[in-house]
Amino acid sequence: MDIISIIQLFGGVGLFLFGMNLMGSYLKKLAGSGLERTLEKLTTSKKKGIGHIKGWSLGVGVTAIIQSSAATTMMLLGFVNAGIMQLNQAVPVVLGSNVGSTVTAQILRLGDLGSGNIVLQLLKPSAFAPMLVGLGAFIHMFAKDKKLKNVSGILIGLGVLFYGMTTMEKVFEPLSSSDKFKSLFTSFENPLVGILTGLIITAIIQSSSASVGILQALSATGSITYATAIPIIIGQNIGKCMTIILGSIGANKKAKRVAYSYLIFNIVGAVFFSVVIYGVCYLIGIPAFSHKVNRGNIANIHLAYNLITSMILLPFSDLLADFTGVITQDVEEDDEKSEFSRLDDRLLMTPSVALEQCKQLIIKMAEKVTQNYEMANGLIHQYDANIFEKVEENEAFIDKCETSLSAYVIKIERKKLSADEKRVITEILNSIGDIERIGDHMVDLAYASRDKYEEELNFTEPGMKELESISKAVIDTMENAITSFIQDDTTKASRVEPLCRIVGNLKELIKAHHIERLQMGICGIQGGVILFDIISAYERIAAHSQNIALHVIKRTSGDNDFDEMHGHLVDINSEEYKAMYHYYERKYVEPIKELNMEEYLEETDKKESDSNM
Repeated sequence: MDIISIIQLFGGVGLFLFGMNLMGSYLKKLAGSGLERTLEKLTTSKKKGIGHIKGWSLGVGVTAIIQSSAATTMMLLGFVNAGIMQLNQAVPVVLGSNVGSTVTAQILRLGDLGSGNIVLQLLKPSAFAPMLVGLGAFIHMFAKDKKLKNVSGILIGLGVLFYGMTTMEKVFEPLSSSDKFKSLFTSFENPLVGILTGLIITAIIQSSSASVGILQALSATGSITYATAIPIIIGQNIGKCMTIILGSIGANKKAKRVAYSYLIFNIVGAVFFSVVIYGVCYLIGIPAFSHKVNRGNIANIHLAYNLITSMILLPFSDLLADFTGVITQDVEEDDEKSEFSRLDDRLLMTPSVALEQCKQLIIKMAEKVTQNYEMANGLIHQYDANIFEKVEENEAFIDKCETSLSAYVIKIERKKLSADEKRVITEILNSIGDIERIGDHMVDLAYASRDKYEEELNFTEPGMKELESISKAVIDTMENAITSFIQDDTTKASRVEPLCRIVGNLKELIKAHHIERLQMGICGIQGGVILFDIISAYERIAAHSQNIALHVIKRTSGDNDFDEMHGHLVDINSEEYKAMYHYYERKYVEPIKELNMEEYLEETDKKESDSNM
């Protein structure tokens, strides 16, 4: 081979890899975001065996579409790392993905078709490659529909793939008459040399489909025998694990176990086939070993290797999962680390799933906020240093959520999302800041409670009843806002604005009552400062809850012109709004208005006089 031939070979391999990548990419787009979601949903069943078969079939189907078992397994790494899937769900999918990766070789066997008539000639890759590229380019240039453009990308990718294949065949064609070239392949009949060669080539180009395609192109020279092809194919299937092993770096132990299950699959296959084939060859001999192979024979060997190995291992999927646990010494990770593992960069290649994981972490963030509210309110009545520490611990988690989510969401590629999913990103970016601020004000409640405890202050009975009423109104406001965000519930969102207004009214009423008590000498100034800190925190929690509800209304309405700063959740002049407002007024405000300070003072004096008798 001269330098020109080497350049042509390099170009042929490049076209092959690019065509395969392009075809897989557009097939994935055509399938839509549902393709990734099926991986997490369709791998279970009430009967374990049925679940394994479903997972295996899913692995075959998805990999046949995206043309890469490595890509499928990388998705699984991300899903397991993020906690979307359990390891025992992922292992059958891994086994199936190896079978799905053989589809490319089966397509390339079309090059073996004879040239007896015009129909067979047109079915040969060298003939229909230019037709596919031409048709795909024509559709891509003039079509406006996204689906048609995806179809055109598939056609172009397939055509480029075959162009690369025919280019490699043309480079190898002169070698068919070379004695040196033929003698070179004789050395590959040594199993160890052949396996090592296949392993190294595949590890370098990181695609077993491509390395098998190169072998199929070489078979056109007539120099490849079964004795040469079999060890190379075994090595190719081990070499393709390199991508997965590298991809598992930095993942948690459960995700690493997915990578190890992929490696174990191919090592078991290599050992099994090597022992069986070369054991038989040594004992009784295999005459067919010296026969020449074509593209179809190579495709069949590749298929048989992966299909038989997966059939052997599928019933032992759970044992395989357990064995990887022994290798990695897997132990349960702490809950917080597990939650943040949801934001796995591997999921960015499947944006719809990455977005869903963001929402799941926000739900956890909201749970911590609600938990903090209950604890902070409890501290007002009875201070406990341990609970105070727990509030601060939760707040650290909430702050970390806000920082991590903000950094992760902006990495999600918007081009691959639907219009509604793009609005979800905007909603998330706006809402996580409000949720984090709500958490801050709960810490303010906790600090006010600590000040009250350290200064040995007590609120009057009317004051405590007032705080109880505004506290209930605030939790009502916050829970409606958070539920509306999680469930996209506009009904819940519409309740937030009148509730927020009620909280504001309660704040002013409580301040007025405190001044009245201060004038009557029932309470002191220092207690009033802490009381104002508490009700101010309540009001701010309600205000941020209203912001969250406004973000929900803007997204669900699809109105990009909706003013979140000055807009209203519902028409404040509508009968619906007035009815909600009056309902909450009767529930939270009127009981406070009925508190009579003079009656309370008289009752207190009476109790004191009774105790002195």
